[in-house]
Amino acid sequence: MRIETQCLHEGYSPGNGDPRVVPIVQSTTYTYDSTEHIGKLFDLTAQGHMYSRISNPTVAAVESKIAALEGGVGALCTTSGQAASMISLLNILKSGDHFISTTTIYGGTVNLFAVTMKRYGIECTFVDPESSQEDIQECFQENTRAVFGETLANPALTVLDIEKFAKIAHKNNVPLIVDNTFATPIFCRPFEYGADIIVHSTSKYMDGHAVQLGGVIVDSGNFDWTNGKFPEFTEPDTSYHGVIYSKDFGTAAYITKARVQLMRDIGAYPSANAAFLLNLGLETLPIRMERHSENALDVAKYLESSPYVESLNYPGLPSDAYHERAQKYLPKGASGVITFSIKGGKEKAVHFMDSLKLASNVVHVADIRTCVLHPASATHRQLSDEQLIAAGITPGTIRLSVGLENIHDIIDDLDQAFKA
Repeated sequence: MRIETQCLHEGYSPGNGDPRVVPIVQSTTYTYDSTEHIGKLFDLTAQGHMYSRISNPTVAAVESKIAALEGGVGALCTTSGQAASMISLLNILKSGDHFISTTTIYGGTVNLFAVTMKRYGIECTFVDPESSQEDIQECFQENTRAVFGETLANPALTVLDIEKFAKIAHKNNVPLIVDNTFATPIFCRPFEYGADIIVHSTSKYMDGHAVQLGGVIVDSGNFDWTNGKFPEFTEPDTSYHGVIYSKDFGTAAYITKARVQLMRDIGAYPSANAAFLLNLGLETLPIRMERHSENALDVAKYLESSPYVESLNYPGLPSDAYHERAQKYLPKGASGVITFSIKGGKEKAVHFMDSLKLASNVVHVADIRTCVLHPASATHRQLSDEQLIAAGITPGTIRLSVGLENIHDIIDDLDQAFKA
């Protein structure tokens, strides 16, 4: 099936007389005919749901759909995008280990990597995504276990050179983890360019309606966990009676371990109702992303000609520094998010945003409704001035998430706010 069809039909195939729509299995608990069968579930030798902290039929249907959309062997849904990023790394990192991340990532993720994970003895080195392979290579250490980046950076909108980072990661026998939230699998499938693990904040475009927090981790099944750097995949797991993930689960070793070990212990698993709402968003993802991108390009052209705008980032514009790279990685569209800076700095930016009538001033992005945010005051407030600059954020930077309203209404709203 093509991806538009997958959005509607993957993950759930109703049988004769079954519900046409993915049903909400609102249960924490599952019954079995024998103690022996339940024992096999805990030995990971039988299929089935033990408890809804690890898996649930409704969530499983959505996980299967997202894995198909990204071209992976399996997926694990989480309660937020932050949880997905954290678990994707904790699945392969322990105290004393190190990983590398690009600087142009979401501010909350910077805080997770630089502060919270550091408290647990895991160090992160941040690199400029435009650094040469030689400079990035110098950041690798003996204990480096992963590389992390965002397809479309939030909010800088830099486009990650996935193939470059995959090449350098694989040269050092570690996986590349890519946050594909803004691009979605409709516009970019990072596995096709060498990425090994994908994470999303499904709260954004996948949901699309601002109704449910969520995240997901997708496993490509391509990385060799037996290369000697990851003994947790090749040595027995005593908490499951000696299961060896690489041997017993093959290409699905990573995502299986994340579920039965990390999710078992952390418990950041979404509810059935949350997955049901996410699935509704996924079903319309292709047509929404097409409209988001079309509207955003029109708005970007309007902003590019505005005398009020000091600088503008949108890789869909031919004038953008990342346009050529976007043509390679995002040929169908550059998503619906634009960042721009108003002449006059923070004071003018805040006045402009407070003057908008259609667009909402919210702590959110990638919604069907147009919304704005001042990153330096909100999502990236905890960053230092140096970190803000590295993330591509100035005091006057505004993140504009272009919705699905009529394009003339969106531009009219921006126009009256500029005049105000």
